[in-house]
Amino acid sequence: PVPPVNWRGTVYHGLPEELLAEGRGEGGYLAFLGRICADKGILPAIEIARRAGMTLKVAAKVDPADRKYFEEEVRPVLEVSPHVEFIGEIGDAQKSEFLGRARALLFPISWPEPFGLVMIESMACGTPVIAFDCGSVPEIMEDGLTGFVVKDVEGAASAVARLDHLFRPTIRSRFEERFSARAMAREY
Repeated sequence: PVPPVNWRGTVYHGLPEELLAEGRGEGGYLAFLGRICADKGILPAIEIARRAGMTLKVAAKVDPADRKYFEEEVRPVLEVSPHVEFIGEIGDAQKSEFLGRARALLFPISWPEPFGLVMIESMACGTPVIAFDCGSVPEIMEDGLTGFVVKDVEGAASAVARLDHLFRPTIRSRFEERFSARAMAREY
């Protein structure tokens, strides 16, 4: 998109391999991690979990710029959604347990996300990602291997039933091969 730039390739973000540990998904819930705003897809995530008949745990911050959206659009839905547990913002120290215990991370974005760090954090925990086909998702996700790339809420809810077809150690291995700090340094 920038013709005069001598673009040679894309080097993806990398995380230290020891930052997040692989989990087993024994918590039996779906996870949403990030920031509460319309583009990140909290409302579709709530609906996906409802259709899948699963608990959704939301570990997300509400920035001042998004407070009105949260109060007017999200809070009323949370109040009538007993299957949703709003945890609030968490730090790196809590992410291994939160993501590692989840059956999957929901990433129903509606904007051209340039990367999506939370996807590789989830993969580092061996946790599959169910993501909308938008922005960088098709570059980061390997559909059917590290999670599922879907078109909509219905496709995401259907993907939940296929999570047992994915192998968590393989997801962790793909993180190490593609998105570790070592992989990033190798690409540079």
